[in-house]
Amino acid sequence: MLCKNSYERNSRGVEIFSKCWFPENHRMRAIVCLCHGYGDTCTFFLDGVARKIASAGYGVFALDYPGFGLSEGLHGYIPSFDTLVDDVAEHFSKVKGNPEYRGLPSFLFGQSMGGAVALKVHFKQPNEWNGAILVAPMCKIADDVVPPWPIQQVLIFMAKLLPKEKLVPQKDLAELAFKEKKKQEQCSFNVIAYKDKPRLRTALEMLKTTQEIERRLEEVSLPLIILHGEADLVTDPAVSKALYEKAKNQDKKLCLYEGAYHAILEGEPDETIFQVLDDIISWLDQHSTREEGMSS
Repeated sequence: MLCKNSYERNSRGVEIFSKCWFPENHRMRAIVCLCHGYGDTCTFFLDGVARKIASAGYGVFALDYPGFGLSEGLHGYIPSFDTLVDDVAEHFSKVKGNPEYRGLPSFLFGQSMGGAVALKVHFKQPNEWNGAILVAPMCKIADDVVPPWPIQQVLIFMAKLLPKEKLVPQKDLAELAFKEKKKQEQCSFNVIAYKDKPRLRTALEMLKTTQEIERRLEEVSLPLIILHGEADLVTDPAVSKALYEKAKNQDKKLCLYEGAYHAILEGEPDETIFQVLDDIISWLDQHSTREEGMSS
């Protein structure tokens, strides 16, 4: 398994950190483009997930969003979710434009907030992807995590005045997301991840995005696998079920894991994590074989 890191300025002049992983001994069956979560980067927990997928024969590509991880920008600040999605789409279009990968099937992989990013990339490029893997996607933030309506109205007003301030009251998301406390403790070692209270504008953009996605579930038209913990207290598994029911494409699969929390690839007992990874890789294998068959 080979791994490469790079820094590059995008068309907006923002320096973006990206990472890719390749299978060592056999050719790439497809491209998998990873979109990380809010409190995450492409270098820590996600690195282990990427290595597992790459070792199954896939080229895996990821970037840190502006303001996250090792990319440029104020830490944890999303002034516009649409601009973030444009940056992600631009980066992955460049990857897919590489002549070496031409003709390979390509899949979006989004975890938590990255699930919202992946869906928005799909809305922007409805015919350019062969499928999407959504892990506990942020189609709706669980009611327990969202501030009550009157506080939301105050925050919306404040966000106009103080967009970068970290004033949003929030429960400890790691506490809610990780079942295994030892694995939760490992989060502190990811020193480049954003662990502070959400900035006002960021919180507002995330809320607006989930409301938009909830309205547009019927527009999801690509082959899909959705994987969600049934006991997720961060993103709402009921909306994953609604996405599964409303998505246009009949090639769709919903995997619910009984008793599992939000971080199904990092915070659960090992057997759950391996099960989720196996489900992802066997779905990729089926869909890449089908695409290979179609393209040959």
